[in-house]
Amino acid sequence: MKNLPIVFAVVLCCCCACQPRKNPDKEVVAASVESVETGPITLVVHGGAGTIKRENMTEGSEAAYHGKMAEALNAGYSILENGGSSIEAVTAAIIIMEESPLFNAGVGAVFTNEGKNELDAAIMDGATGMAGAVAGVTKIKSPILAARAVMEKSAHVMMAGPGAEKFAREQGLEMVEANYFFNERRFEQLKKAKDKEMGNQGMLRYGPSSQDKFGTVGAVALDQRGNLAAGTSTGGMTNKKFGRIGDSPIIGAGTYADNLTCAVSCTGHGEYFMRSLVAYDIAALMQYKNLSLEEASKEVVLHKLLDKGGVGG
Repeated sequence: MKNLPIVFAVVLCCCCACQPRKNPDKEVVAASVESVETGPITLVVHGGAGTIKRENMTEGSEAAYHGKMAEALNAGYSILENGGSSIEAVTAAIIIMEESPLFNAGVGAVFTNEGKNELDAAIMDGATGMAGAVAGVTKIKSPILAARAVMEKSAHVMMAGPGAEKFAREQGLEMVEANYFFNERRFEQLKKAKDKEMGNQGMLRYGPSSQDKFGTVGAVALDQRGNLAAGTSTGGMTNKKFGRIGDSPIIGAGTYADNLTCAVSCTGHGEYFMRSLVAYDIAALMQYKNLSLEEASKEVVLHKLLDKGGVGG
């Protein structure tokens, strides 16, 4: 696998994968059927949306970002090339970004107002409509693995806080102490956010004026069997309070996949993505108005979202 393109999500585009148009009467063939025809594969990964200003980047840090994105892309793509599922590819790509301090997920997660790291993640299978999510967890090393366990090993879609952590332990997932997530750079960002908050009379401001980049990570994939999947993992909002949960773990808001249309992973100001059901809205425009993936994404991200004051990608 050589010269693979690294696909970044930027402010003006969504991280989406599209299912090629099919005969609606054709049944979805189970992945276990050996005679299934193999088709094209796609993997898109994002490490957030927005701009890292050139003056804030060194050659070394720029290379680090590109290198880690390439590592995530290659890990997931190799799974697809070898006949693995879209769920497996999405999981593998996101785990790599969760283990890097460069992104707002896993070890790079931002801090809450109380100086904690509260993590959210979700994953969805476009073939079955099954989905799993965890929210507000503090001791699970890989939130995306926990979200997948909720999808595959429970009757629920979302688990939060201590309950999600208890379930993760029962499933044998790796647990860590809180200091595993401590990152000095992120802690300094918390201090700056608190200082800025004081200037806003205690009202937290979040958007382009206070943050130049959203570092939530995600991936979407199409496997050889034509099945889509989407996954998203985040530390949420710097200086968030009161157990705030954003769009990333909410199916239809920050994460969505449906074999009939597309797979979407979002990043940005979560409150607006939740109010607008951004991820599902893109799929709905494709299904009900027969828009292309590009048309639907532009309509939602460049018009609907911005018109309501939201920002992201």
